Amino acid sequence: MDVVRIGTRGSKLALWQAHYVADRLQAKGITPEIVTIETQGDKILDVSIAKIGSKGVFTEEIEDQLAEKSIDIAVHSAKDMQSELPEGFELIAFSEREKVNDVLVSENSSFRLEHKPMVIGTSSTRRVALLKRFYPEVKTVAVRGNLQTRIAKMKDGACDALMLAYAGMHRMGYSDLIVQELDLEAFTPAVGQGSVAIECSVDLDPEKKSKIRSAINHKETEIRLLCERAFLKELEGGCSIPVYGLAALEGDKIKIKGGIVSLDGDELIEKEILGDIHDHKLIGSQLANQVLEVGGREILEKIKAAL
Repeated sequence: MDVVRIGTRGSKLALWQAHYVADRLQAKGITPEIVTIETQGDKILDVSIAKIGSKGVFTEEIEDQLAEKSIDIAVHSAKDMQSELPEGFELIAFSEREKVNDVLVSENSSFRLEHKPMVIGTSSTRRVALLKRFYPEVKTVAVRGNLQTRIAKMKDGACDALMLAYAGMHRMGYSDLIVQELDLEAFTPAVGQGSVAIECSVDLDPEKKSKIRSAINHKETEIRLLCERAFLKELEGGCSIPVYGLAALEGDKIKIKGGIVSLDGDELIEKEILGDIHDHKLIGSQLANQVLEVGGREILEKIKAAL
C-alpha cells in the first residue's frame, strides 16, 4: 500500500492527534506521512470563533488539500467538525473516546467553581452560557490560541483559571494543572468532545479508505458520535451555538442527553431519550426535534440574531 499522507493543523495538540493516528496506521503496516497546514482559525486569534463564523474555521484549508489530493486524510478534533461537511467529503473513522469532561485549570490548586468569584478564560459560547446559568458570580474572558498559548495567558494574569476539555490537557501532559473535573450534569460536553475524527475525500481509493478505517475506527465511539452529530445537524449547531450533547451505550440501547442554552444562560432546554442502538442517527435527530419543539427553536433564533 502507498504512503498515507495525513493533513493536520500545526498546534502541539493537533500534531499529537496526527502522530496518534500515524502510530495506528504504522501498527497495521501502513506508512504515514504528516503534512502541517495552517487554517483560518489558527491565523485569527484576536476575534472569537463566533465572530469569524462557525463553519470550517479549523477545517477549510485542510479540506482544500484533500480535494486537491495533496493529502489523503485529515485529522481533526471531532468537536471541531461542523455538523454537515461540504459536498465531496466524509468522516470515515473516530478514535476511541477519551474522558469527555470539561475541567477547570489553574496554578492555584485550591480553586473551585463553587468557592469564590473568579475570572475564567474560555472561548467557548457553550461554556460561557453554562457558567452564566450555574455560576453567575463567575466572570469570563475570551482566551484563544493553542493550549500552550492559553496557559501562558492565564499565567500572565489574563484570568484566574481556564475552562478546557480534559482530553487536551491529558494528552499534552498538563493533568497536574487540572484543579476540578466538572460534573457532566451541569457541564455536558460539546458533541464529539474527546475523540479524533478522520476526514477524507469521498473519492479516496476504496481499498485505502477501508485499511485506514480498520486501523483507527472505534465502533462504540463511532455509534455515539454519529448519534450526537445527527442531533447537532438537526439543530444546525456550529462552534458559535451553545449546544451540547452526549450519547452513551447501554447494552443494545443508546441514550443521548442534549440541549441548548441561551447566550445569557437564562433559558435552557434539555431532553434525554433512549432508543435502539441500530437507530442511533434517528435517535439523535428525534432528540433535536424534541428540544426544538419545546422552546429550543426560539432560543436558536435569538442566538443567531445576536451573533
